[in-house]
Amino acid sequence: MDQAQIEVQIVPSLTAIAAADWDACACPESADGGPPRDPFTTHRFLSALEESGSVGRGTGWQPQYLTAHLDGMMIAVAPMYVKSHSQGEYIFDHSWAHAYERAGGHYYPKLQIAVPFTPATGRRLLVRPGYEGIGQSALVQGAVQLAANNNVSSLHVTFCTEAEAEAGAEMGLMHRVSQQFHWVNDGYADFDGFLAALSSRKRKAIRKERAQAQGFGGQIRALTGSDLRPEHWDAFWRFYQDTGARKWGSPYLTRAFFDIAHQTMADDMVLVLAERDGVPVAGALNFIGREALFGRYWGCVEHHPCLHFELCYYRAIDWAIAHGLARVEAGAQGEHKLARGYLPAVTHSLHWIGDPGFGEAVARYLEAERVAVDEEIEILTDYGPFRRAEVEERE
Repeated sequence: MDQAQIEVQIVPSLTAIAAADWDACACPESADGGPPRDPFTTHRFLSALEESGSVGRGTGWQPQYLTAHLDGMMIAVAPMYVKSHSQGEYIFDHSWAHAYERAGGHYYPKLQIAVPFTPATGRRLLVRPGYEGIGQSALVQGAVQLAANNNVSSLHVTFCTEAEAEAGAEMGLMHRVSQQFHWVNDGYADFDGFLAALSSRKRKAIRKERAQAQGFGGQIRALTGSDLRPEHWDAFWRFYQDTGARKWGSPYLTRAFFDIAHQTMADDMVLVLAERDGVPVAGALNFIGREALFGRYWGCVEHHPCLHFELCYYRAIDWAIAHGLARVEAGAQGEHKLARGYLPAVTHSLHWIGDPGFGEAVARYLEAERVAVDEEIEILTDYGPFRRAEVEERE
């Protein structure tokens, strides 16, 4: 097909894009009635961010959705934002920004193709099936051209898939690797089956933690779909505010996000609540994908030993096993996840730097970083809780 036939546009609001058109590119697999690979690039999730004011004016995340049309049909889209800071991204470029500005440049604004506040791997160059090559190329060329025409310092595509990273590198973008921790379901029948794969010492430690957590004096429930009620979000908002204030200074998501998500995404979420005397005291929010459960937010108003581990990690494993999911992605950072069965996994991002000299310096940095990440993953995997034979099979 002739690339010149493709029209690339910038759309400042998802209200101007029909959900069916966007999702035909973002989650075509859902045409069978099942869940998307992940819900984060769906029209409903991105719309909830926009409509709730979690992104937009005053947030440092200004939507500039990228669309590509061929003969009047939308063949590709990308969730792109103009960024005035580097918060809420989880692929850290603060040192790049400081170096660029010390040299007299202006690093911000920059362009970011990403899901705001969401360190979960998924497709970022969203293409209608059958148009993969020309769709990805149109999106990348359009974004780079937009950055160059507006003297924007850089373009970043974060938490993309490995296939997208390889395609982007072939198109001249710089490939960066990072790591986070994922639990992998090796066909376990139940949680005890998972424990059987661990070393004796780690197995005993997890059982002790679960017993401590479950002795907090209440009950723990996993709620999804119609079991979720507005009052559950009232409680979770209190938890989320506490965590957001301690981690980021202020929460990224607004209260309205949870109200909108309750209306449009109840089947995409699992809320694990700990209640004492009928009152929620802690909670962990997960999102459901076709093959994975994505742990996202945790908070509490009472502190109990090991309750964080139980709600965030062990209950997520329970739910994934019960529903036949292949893995649990537990979000960014956190080497404490290693002892709880979550092993290091590679994540990918792509980067374009407008200034050639600075781009060369970043490229050299990424080469060295890649070696360091590979070594760290190897070391951390060796320290994992699995029996040695099990680790060798996984490798």
